[in-house]
Amino acid sequence: MANAREVVAKRIARIFKAGDVVNLGIGMPTVVANYLPAGVNIMLHSENGFIGLGPTPQAGQEDKDVVNAGGQPVTIVPGGACFDSAMSFAIIRGGHLAATVLGALQVDEKGNLANWMVPGKMVPGMGGAMDLVAGARKVIVAMEHTTKEGSPKILKKCTLPLTAAEEVDIIVTELGLMEVTIKGIVLRELAPGVTIEEIQSKTEAKLIIPEKIIAME
Repeated sequence: MANAREVVAKRIARIFKAGDVVNLGIGMPTVVANYLPAGVNIMLHSENGFIGLGPTPQAGQEDKDVVNAGGQPVTIVPGGACFDSAMSFAIIRGGHLAATVLGALQVDEKGNLANWMVPGKMVPGMGGAMDLVAGARKVIVAMEHTTKEGSPKILKKCTLPLTAAEEVDIIVTELGLMEVTIKGIVLRELAPGVTIEEIQSKTEAKLIIPEKIIAME
């Protein structure tokens, strides 16, 4: 299978529509900026203080003063703007984001999200994730389907401390796209070569299988 980060990022990049303002969290979500459809006016918000986040710069073209929320070099597209944290979080908390794309340690069938702390390990804090999941109109989780050890990350019930309760709308992994509903997690799309049996075997939560499942391109 192709690189999981690319598979996930390419699919998520096609979810948005012209005029959307979308936040990209640190880690895998940042790759989405590299795959936005050409000619579609989507403005990406970076929590650390600007709107108009662009693709990763070419080697040698990095600017140490232009980085995303994870400290990685990025670009700013024409029309972008920089501002302080107060304005950045006013955008988030004011309901101005069409969506936020976040990584996750765990998601469960209720749409609960755990993505900030592993007990016993030092962490810098929850950061802006709790604001993003509460303020954005749609919450999209971008992650690998299982841990490095092969354990499911989509669970019946999260076991790690929650970032937010019942806020996740869509989950995209290298295996497929799933929608969180009142009844549970519905499998909407399967990646090429992936079977229903395979994705279910790597998912603790019971997936709801509709009559029609499309290919994830």
